[in-house]
Amino acid sequence: MNAPTVPPLARLQRLLRRWGAHPEAKKHPAAATEIAVLPLPARLTLPLAQHIGAPARPVVQAGQRVLRGELLAAAQGKVSAPVHAPTSGTVLGIVEATIPHPSGLAGPAILLEPDGADEGLPADECDPFTLAPEEIARRVAAAGIVGMGGATFPAAVKLALGGQQPIETLILNGGECEPYLSCDDRLMRERPAEVIDGARVILRALGARRALVGVENNKPEAIAALREAAAAHGEVRVVALPSRYPMGSEKQLIAWLTGREVPAGGLSSAIGVVVHNVGTAAAIHRAIRFGEPLTRRVVTVAGGAVRTPRNLEVRIGTPLSALIEFCGGFTAEPARLVMGGPMMGIAVGSLDIPIIKGSGGVLALLPGEASDPAAAGPCIRCASCVGACPIGLMPLEMAALVRTGDLKGAVGIGLKDCIGCGTCSYVCPSSIPLVQFFNHAKGELAAQERDRMKQAAIKELVEARTARLEREAREKAEAAARRKAERERAKAAAQAAAARAESAA
Repeated sequence: MNAPTVPPLARLQRLLRRWGAHPEAKKHPAAATEIAVLPLPARLTLPLAQHIGAPARPVVQAGQRVLRGELLAAAQGKVSAPVHAPTSGTVLGIVEATIPHPSGLAGPAILLEPDGADEGLPADECDPFTLAPEEIARRVAAAGIVGMGGATFPAAVKLALGGQQPIETLILNGGECEPYLSCDDRLMRERPAEVIDGARVILRALGARRALVGVENNKPEAIAALREAAAAHGEVRVVALPSRYPMGSEKQLIAWLTGREVPAGGLSSAIGVVVHNVGTAAAIHRAIRFGEPLTRRVVTVAGGAVRTPRNLEVRIGTPLSALIEFCGGFTAEPARLVMGGPMMGIAVGSLDIPIIKGSGGVLALLPGEASDPAAAGPCIRCASCVGACPIGLMPLEMAALVRTGDLKGAVGIGLKDCIGCGTCSYVCPSSIPLVQFFNHAKGELAAQERDRMKQAAIKELVEARTARLEREAREKAEAAARRKAERERAKAAAQAAAARAESAA
């Protein structure tokens, strides 16, 4: 008897069950309460770089009054995003402020003092299905929308892909697989119509035929709410995913939902798929339907040190201290403050740091919840990290190469394919911070690339200067030769005239 044929998608899903980890969710009690609106703080700090790409360019001056939704800083280049005023108030100036970044360094930011009126620009409502795809992408770019799941890639760049190559499938990422975080869960439960409408708008912009909304099966209320909102739209389907970390990764979502794999070093658009976060879809809904730029988002405030964990709707630029205060403050001194999730978020050292467009969570972790880098032991070659890696890499080998400074060798075995999910570090019995090695190596490679580009630019400038000086010298010599020739011709003409005059006399 022949063995039963296993469909390709089911076969791939069987293979996918072997990777990943099952960290404790710890999403309650934040996930159990409705989204609360955080009051306006006394001051908003708006970094010019809240996205991947070139930072925005300020278009306001100190002392200027602005309205909610007014442009504060314009995008610079194709991969960039503008910044808008989250409320009405007065621009205090452009300063260097500590921003959410692994380096902990300062960056340029606009300071805005709210006036309490929250006066906004007039609404610009429209029917998105009367707009051309290019106009949808243009409006999304003008609204400053970036990936709300934390990647912060300008959303309009992805929307424009439909005009460059065939896109068949849109995937909305509602996995939210990181522990503690539940901002997307609450958004899907409370505002499912915004998410589904945003999906349909994105479909129109891409020219795609279907949308798959992937939600982990530990969020039954969100799945039910989305399915009800999508019931009248056959092009949108809500799919329950296994609860596994990092199911919210783009490559894992695509493989699980479509049975296709993104080529190493390639983009999902190469296989006809584009992925957006559910929060991004909701923001696109508001931007296109009502002309509302991205100035607010839902943020999870959680961790053992937080007195009342919950989800808050927060204006961009609000300091972390305002969120913690609204949630009742700390029950104990936190061992670590994290922006984002505990697996892929960044540790921060101050509550003065502002919420930015990609901030999905603020965690205050107690000693038992935070890993201790000092506890790392030697590698025992158990290969747990290899089995858990969702990309199929060899973290122990990559880490060994990074430790010896062989970055080229690490790249050769897949360093650039690492998604930085931290699964390898989580499952390591020796508590080796593997993902830190990889992030360090990627940063070093990026620095080397910047140095190469800088050196190339300097070389180009030097060569251009040398060519210019040579050209100027050549032109100067040619001009001198012309003047000399003219003098000699004039002298010869004068001598000939004198000779003729003498002869005539």
